[in-house]
Amino acid sequence: MAGDKIAEEIKKIKSRNARVERDKAWETSWTRRALIVLFTYLVIVVFLIQIRDSRPFMNALVPALAYLLSTLAVGPVRNLWEKKIYKK
Repeated sequence: MAGDKIAEEIKKIKSRNARVERDKAWETSWTRRALIVLFTYLVIVVFLIQIRDSRPFMNALVPALAYLLSTLAVGPVRNLWEKKIYKK
């Protein structure tokens, strides 16, 4: 009886860990970043067309690329933060 309960708990923990690992992989994946860049670009293009911007396709690159650059900077900044500030 107790062994079955422990086995069930271990199964739940392993299932949760697999889900957390999958979620983490998605959050840091290039697929997710590329989709966000693409959707950001498309939304901004539509907005710029609506307000009759003279170069909507070119100007929409700015926020999309800014997002991409910010994601590239997060890793090194986090590493620096962990070394210098979060000293546990």
